[in-house]
Amino acid sequence: MRAAVIEAPGKVTVATVADPTPGPREVVVDVAACGLCGTDLHILQGEFAPTLPIVPGHEFAGEVVGIGSDVTEVAVGDRVAVDPSLHCHECRYCRIGRGNLCDNWNAIGVSVPGGAAEFAVAPVANCVKLPEQVEVADAALIEPLSCAVRGYDVLNGNLGAEVLIYGSGTMGLMMLELAKRTGATSVDMLDVNPDRLSTATTLGCTRSAASADELDQPRGWDVVIDATGNQAAIQDGLGRVAKAGTFLQFGVSDYATRATIEPYKIYNQEITITGSMAVLHSYERAAGLFASGVLDPKIFISHRMPLEEYPKALDQFKAGVGRKIVVVP
Repeated sequence: MRAAVIEAPGKVTVATVADPTPGPREVVVDVAACGLCGTDLHILQGEFAPTLPIVPGHEFAGEVVGIGSDVTEVAVGDRVAVDPSLHCHECRYCRIGRGNLCDNWNAIGVSVPGGAAEFAVAPVANCVKLPEQVEVADAALIEPLSCAVRGYDVLNGNLGAEVLIYGSGTMGLMMLELAKRTGATSVDMLDVNPDRLSTATTLGCTRSAASADELDQPRGWDVVIDATGNQAAIQDGLGRVAKAGTFLQFGVSDYATRATIEPYKIYNQEITITGSMAVLHSYERAAGLFASGVLDPKIFISHRMPLEEYPKALDQFKAGVGRKIVVVP
């Protein structure tokens, strides 16, 4: 089969690799679409993936075309979306229900071959059947949505909050859609990319700007979310949190990124700084939300590119062109 392969830091190709074979409790998925993510860029630069080479792709959905000997939950022909999380279920964090912090954390497309390929293997336990009204080629959006749902789990609702989001790429826009549905009184969006910012306006953000200085909110915001991973955005955002407010680090930064906090201000104003890591008990809920129409795939997916153009798609994503880019085998 054909698959994208990140061979070494900075080197990605599309090559012929061995067809996958399912284990007893695994299925083979004929991939309909696989989304690109900032994590893929980190893998390309030599971060996250424990070893290279690796077939990337942790956002994917498709049709089951093969099942292991002990699989009864799905059948050949079922359309599924795949949770990429692979937890050990044995370490302390798994035992206390925090599998996203697993000491032996792995993921499809990060530590084992992923969905940027014609076919991918997944544990049957990670597969969620799609209802008829969901287009399987759109369902690659479920995984990033599940990460956004986890982010709002961390925020604990914050009913009536005034929210500021840095970044109007796919994840920032998903956080916008969830903020609107979790009782925010206002959701302001920041981005230096005018095309992406216009999408936030289309989706109904309260205000949009290239900088928070353009918005009249001297007291700050109850909830500030960084969906960029960018050092300058993070540093600015930390200074925009209102008294008793919360800063959520949602975007994925490079390992070397650093920001400065003001301990006295955090103490004196009772500010919470927290993070959200990947998926945790949120994939099925995200699939349900997606099926209910919480996202419009026509808005969120800006480009569908053939698998053979995976290196080009990564370059385009890195350049900030478009919103969600998916490759189609």
